[in-house]
Amino acid sequence: MRFHAERQDTSAHLVLYGSNLVRIPPEIGAMAGLEEFTPYTSHRLHWFPYELTRCGGLRRSTVSTRSLYGNFKLRPPFPELRPRPDATGEPDPGVWGATVIRTCSVCDRPIGEAGPSQVWISLRVATDVLPLLVNACSPACIQALPPAAEGYGSGPLNPP
Repeated sequence: MRFHAERQDTSAHLVLYGSNLVRIPPEIGAMAGLEEFTPYTSHRLHWFPYELTRCGGLRRSTVSTRSLYGNFKLRPPFPELRPRPDATGEPDPGVWGATVIRTCSVCDRPIGEAGPSQVWISLRVATDVLPLLVNACSPACIQALPPAAEGYGSGPLNPP
């Protein structure tokens, strides 16, 4: 699957049923026409990028919640977020959720040389509460996040 941040995608339904994906890139936020999101039984997906909240038309989702971090029933904990990479190092996609983090998940401004601050948050997206990884450019953007879904929490912020 390939995402293009440069264009506005008009796909109405993204089906990932039973995929082996381990992460969804933040560029999913450019899918303005997305109405339905189905990653059901994609058991290697434990979280999603915060940019999924930018899909304003998203109304329906089908997610296997038992595989998700911080889910309501099983509560697997959010993993600890590691310190930011130094300015010369590339982010590890397994830790940072992407090979390159260019913009803030919250305000969409460029991320500075120091790299993003990360935090976990559980929010209702379409019909499910999802664990979302936020890559923020500043403490102000972290403060601007909405409250976590009722009965769910947020995870730790990565060390500065």
